[in-house]
Amino acid sequence: MNIFRLLGDLSHLLAIIILLLKIWNTRSCAGISGKSQILFAIVYTSRYLDLVTTYISAYNTFMKVIFIAASYATIFLMYVKFKATYDHNHDSFRIEFLLLPTLILAVFINHEFSPLEILWTFSIYLESVAILPQLFLVSKTGEAESITSHYLFALGSYRGLYIFNWIYRYYAESHYDLIAIIAGVVQTVLYCDFFYLYITKVLKGKKLQLPA
Repeated sequence: MNIFRLLGDLSHLLAIIILLLKIWNTRSCAGISGKSQILFAIVYTSRYLDLVTTYISAYNTFMKVIFIAASYATIFLMYVKFKATYDHNHDSFRIEFLLLPTLILAVFINHEFSPLEILWTFSIYLESVAILPQLFLVSKTGEAESITSHYLFALGSYRGLYIFNWIYRYYAESHYDLIAIIAGVVQTVLYCDFFYLYITKVLKGKKLQLPA
C-alpha cells in the first residue's frame, strides 16, 4: 500500500458513490450506460473470485466486496427499479466486440495458464475498455450532466493514480506487472479527451458537450 494506490482506491470509491447517489436522488439513470455497468460487474466478479480462496487484509476484502456489491446494485437500479428512465436507444454499443477479444487475449497472454489467473487477466483487459460504451453514449447524445461528468472524472483519476502507484512500486519495490501497466495506460488514454473537456468546461460551470 502507498499513497497513490490509496488515493486511487478512494477515487474509485468516490466514482461509485457519485453514480449511485445520482441515480437514487434523481430517480433516473439518464445519461448512464447500462452496458458499461454490466462490463464493470463482469470485471469485478472475474477479478475478485479469489475472495473465497485468499485472504490478504480486511481493507482488501472490504474494497472487493464493495466494488462487486455496488456494481450489481447499479445494474439493479438501472434495469429494474428505474428501468423506465434508461436510454436503451442511445446505449447501443456492441459489448460483445469488447468481451470476446479481451477473453481471447487473456487466454493467450497471461502470467499463468490457470482458471483464476486467466479470469484475473481477462478482468484487467476488459476494464481497460469497459468505459467505452459510456463514452460512446455521451458522444452520441452530445452532452453530459455535470454529475455524470464528475463520475467519469473520478473514475479516470483512479486509473491515472494507479499509474503513479506502478511507478512508485517499480522504484520502491522493484515490482512491475506489464499486463496491468499496459492495460491501465490504454484505459487512461481513453479518458484524455474527456479530461480536457472536463477541466476546461465543467469546472467552469459549463455543460459538457462532446462532438457526435
